[in-house]
Amino acid sequence: MLVKTGSTLISKVGGAAGPLYGTAFRAIGKALPPDSTVDVASLGQALRAGLAAVQKLGAAVPGDKTIVDAYGPAVAAFEKANDEGLGAAARAAAEAAAEGMRATTALQARKGRASYLGPRSVGHQDPGATSTWLIFQALADITT
Repeated sequence: MLVKTGSTLISKVGGAAGPLYGTAFRAIGKALPPDSTVDVASLGQALRAGLAAVQKLGAAVPGDKTIVDAYGPAVAAFEKANDEGLGAAARAAAEAAAEGMRATTALQARKGRASYLGPRSVGHQDPGATSTWLIFQALADITT
């Protein structure tokens, strides 16, 4: 299902969001065990695979004012809270994504369309980081 979601995003959503989120969902789906049993640790590993795929595609690193600024901290928080169960890990990930999202406001964009604005990008929250927080918040909402 996640691989199909990713493929649909890639083929149907324009701009950078479709390819980036599509690549993430495809990587997550491919990294999960083939059976229907997914534990917290394997989901954390799959989320990390999604992050790696996004970083490879977009060549973004933390501080570039991109999806990565919310996704990276979310994955780290998810993995750290792994032993506390899925709900706690998902909540920790959403909280970390929110912090990363808010931190993009002070950054100057170095990647993506916002990078064309140069210093004028400072003072505006990154939309990709914001949508990443929304995805992690949705995960937290459905697991608690």
